[in-house]
Amino acid sequence: MDISFEIQIIAVLTAVSCSLLGTFLVLKNMSMISDAITHTVLLGIVIAFFVAGTLNSPLLFIGAGIMGIVTVYIVELLNNTRLLKEDAAIGVVFPLLFSISVILISRYAKNIHLDVDSVLLGELAFVPLNRTAVFGISVPSGGISVLAVLIINVLFVKIFFKELKLSTFDKALALTLGMKPVLIHYILMTLVSVTAVTSFEVAGSILVIAFMIGPPMISLLLSDRLSQILMLNIFISVIASVTGFYTATVFDVSIAGTIAVMIGVIFTVTLIFSPKKGLLSIFRRRLSQKLEFSIKILLIHLINHENTAEEKDECGIGTIDYHLRWRKNFLRKILRTAMKRKFIYIDNSVYRISPKGKLYIENFFC
Repeated sequence: MDISFEIQIIAVLTAVSCSLLGTFLVLKNMSMISDAITHTVLLGIVIAFFVAGTLNSPLLFIGAGIMGIVTVYIVELLNNTRLLKEDAAIGVVFPLLFSISVILISRYAKNIHLDVDSVLLGELAFVPLNRTAVFGISVPSGGISVLAVLIINVLFVKIFFKELKLSTFDKALALTLGMKPVLIHYILMTLVSVTAVTSFEVAGSILVIAFMIGPPMISLLLSDRLSQILMLNIFISVIASVTGFYTATVFDVSIAGTIAVMIGVIFTVTLIFSPKKGLLSIFRRRLSQKLEFSIKILLIHLINHENTAEEKDECGIGTIDYHLRWRKNFLRKILRTAMKRKFIYIDNSVYRISPKGKLYIENFFC
């Protein structure tokens, strides 16, 4: 199998595995738990090194995984006190655990290259170099671990989809229906930790965070349905991974870094052009709301002065702008739109409201 194809496949598997669980992190406002894990795993690495006495022991990887799980449980413990919110709890926990690991290294392992990079910082370009035989076929070892985690994550989301959906959006309802949202949440957090630590070894910490947060954020800009968001995650992961790989090949730069940049580019484009939630859509919607509101103000003004002594002055063609205090270009636009919709008409150089305009205002207040 071509090495470049293997790199792309592993990137896609990692992206899908991370974004699948990352969707629920984003919905729970716990996006930065993945960043916290990238720091706190160092404490697990340090403790495992003290036990094993070597940097080549698999205990370092196991220690990192366990510390990732411990991180999410401590965050939840603090959050359950209701004294801290999720983001504040994360901000307290990961600096504390990371600082402890730094102190231990500076005190007891000064002359040893011991950090997250030495164990967990991966590079997609090097993944195909470490291979193993499966049924007589040579495959990248990192791909096997990522595929295994992906299968577990897919099964978890598929089996507990209803529980995940309810516990994410309405925890009280989930409890009322006899579900166990707390247990589901802890399982989710455990899988997030395992997924993050496993993916670090393949893609590196920065790309893992990008995979876990980027595609879900992009999908949330495109859809409000959870099932569609999860499917969009897969599509976005494939697009970002493939385009990032070929862009990195053309410019001879880091593959992981370029994929992360592509996720950022896709997010930016989606943020601007999303049909419902994009900045352009919001801008057009606000303009439309401003236009509708201004038309209502105009119609109310005409009704208030209809058949009064001040009508000719208040609603006259040459004087209405003085009383409404609108810019002339804006006033012309409102008048033109109202006349086009047959809400108003001109009679003896005076703007008057039509029966259709009166009906429009009546429906608005009813």
